[in-house]
Amino acid sequence: MSRRRLFLQFALGSLRQVLRGNLLYWGWIVGLLVLVGVGANAYLEQFRVGLITTSMRDQVSWAFYIGNFTFLVGVAAAAVLLVIPAYVYHWKPIKEVVVLGELLAIAALVMCGLFVTVDIGHPERFWHLIPGIGRLNLPSSLLSWDVIALNGYLGLNLIIVTYMLFTLFRGKQPRKGIFTPLVLLSIPAAIGIHTVTAFLYNGVPARPFWNSAILAPRFLASAFCSGPAVLLVLMQLLRRFTRFEIQDAAIWKVAELMAYAMFVNLFLLGAEVFKEYYSNTEHLLHMQYMFTGIGEHTSIVPYMWFSVIASVVAFVLFIIPWTRRNPWTLNLGCGLIYVGVYIEKGMGLVIPGLTPDTLGEIYEYFPSRSEILISVGIFSVGFLLFTLMVKVAVPILLGELRARDASGTAPTSS
Repeated sequence: MSRRRLFLQFALGSLRQVLRGNLLYWGWIVGLLVLVGVGANAYLEQFRVGLITTSMRDQVSWAFYIGNFTFLVGVAAAAVLLVIPAYVYHWKPIKEVVVLGELLAIAALVMCGLFVTVDIGHPERFWHLIPGIGRLNLPSSLLSWDVIALNGYLGLNLIIVTYMLFTLFRGKQPRKGIFTPLVLLSIPAAIGIHTVTAFLYNGVPARPFWNSAILAPRFLASAFCSGPAVLLVLMQLLRRFTRFEIQDAAIWKVAELMAYAMFVNLFLLGAEVFKEYYSNTEHLLHMQYMFTGIGEHTSIVPYMWFSVIASVVAFVLFIIPWTRRNPWTLNLGCGLIYVGVYIEKGMGLVIPGLTPDTLGEIYEYFPSRSEILISVGIFSVGFLLFTLMVKVAVPILLGELRARDASGTAPTSS
């Protein structure tokens, strides 16, 4: 059978797989579609009226959308935490679940693109950045580098996942000479997407809160916590509801690596706090606004302290072996890390960097109803895409979904 016909069979088999499921599965899918519809309706209103429907103003021109974008770039980069022990140190228990990290990266990058789209007042003018039609303005524009890095990483993950699943679907094993270099290439690519994103902030000299040499390492350290937190929960769900055999050793190892990453993240945050408070320059205002408030402007303070406390508690839970290996404390730690990093990378990065503004004015930003609904819709798109991809990937990885030859029998593994 030709590869074209096999790929068509692969596509049709994947479609049949996502259209098959129990009541719980369809309830989840329908719920996500409803939320996507709510978000789309809110965005249509924003597109018609303009960004005035948001709470963004001249003082705070980057806000909830860009905060979510920054957080999700970190989630996309987190696949590295599975790739390095699996393919650099050849640790077999994690090698079996690396594809889940790649799927999460794809879903996260799609959400990144959507958040940037809704943040642009005229997204139809995005064609200016398309090579051959518009002009990327390389190498001077950091935005252009970010476009290349994110789309390149998305394309790389799509190639890795498609090649692996299609090869397994045919009853064969991926060729090491093709598959391993692609996976190893994803390591610097993942580091690159979050580094370039950090440079977008880092390269704005008028915003001293972001103008720090350790911003990129902070981004990477927090990224290696948030993404794996999602994967750990997914691993446990797959082990419970499917025949997917995920060893405890793999889950515990990922949690241990997350503890080290969280320590680095907290250490770098502490270094930033010390530098600002000890030097006590006029730039301290941004850190004060974040942790103690400025006068009556304290709306962000409770969120930031909750983020720090959640991150510290999660670090303690993951660094102690018996709490790391207990399902209850493990999942509690995952939730705390996700929420803690989400607040730190969104609200705690974007808003204090813009408050007070360059004229010293303080604008108390809080996302509008429109921004929240649109963001819920985008996250629902990501969850829906991730759900459908996992629905196809798991039976292929388990050997339950295989190609049929002309006689109707599945080919044997080779």
